[in-house]
Amino acid sequence: MDRPGNNTPPDALMFLGTRCPHCPSVLNALATMLKAGVIGTLRAVNIEQHPEIAQETGVRGVPWVRIGTIELEGLRSEKELREWAAKAGTTAGLGAWLDELLSTGGIDRALALIRSDTDALDALLMLFADPETQLNTRIGISAIMEDLAGSGQLQGLTQRLGRLTRHREARIRGDACHYLGLAGDPAAVEYLRPCLQDPDAEVREVAEEALQALQD
Repeated sequence: MDRPGNNTPPDALMFLGTRCPHCPSVLNALATMLKAGVIGTLRAVNIEQHPEIAQETGVRGVPWVRIGTIELEGLRSEKELREWAAKAGTTAGLGAWLDELLSTGGIDRALALIRSDTDALDALLMLFADPETQLNTRIGISAIMEDLAGSGQLQGLTQRLGRLTRHREARIRGDACHYLGLAGDPAAVEYLRPCLQDPDAEVREVAEEALQALQD
């Protein structure tokens, strides 16, 4: 489900460099989008002239673009940028960005986003529940869940994770049981006990371990 919004075009920020071969095409694409009303404002910063601004933002390479809250690195076509602009401000957009971050090893950036934006955790859970999510992304999701173990954020997902213990795919049921154990919420017991009778042996084993973790 998309996040609430007022249909206002997202704003864009770009960092570029004088000697960057890809920056002109990205800047031209953003300028075209600005004229078309696809983005609301466009701010361009030359990192050679203002390295302090790049440092404050955490930018290490160019071209670098932020559309709404979505941060993109490297060469992007106008088509890609327009697609990200359309997704900005939606849960689906956050999910797509998290997918890109996690599939390319950007776990730290994904975790920082989740800690600062509660909607990002919803997007992460949607990504987890999607059977089409790739293995690299799932590994990243698991790493984030491990980092959130025992936190209020993860405990807030108890009910939704509990529903996923009845997912049609065994791997998702098993991971949901594992994450419920990590959450440390006693309310998870009611979801985990039925999983001891799951048709999949691995799910049963994970559920038993999760229940033991909650008891400990």
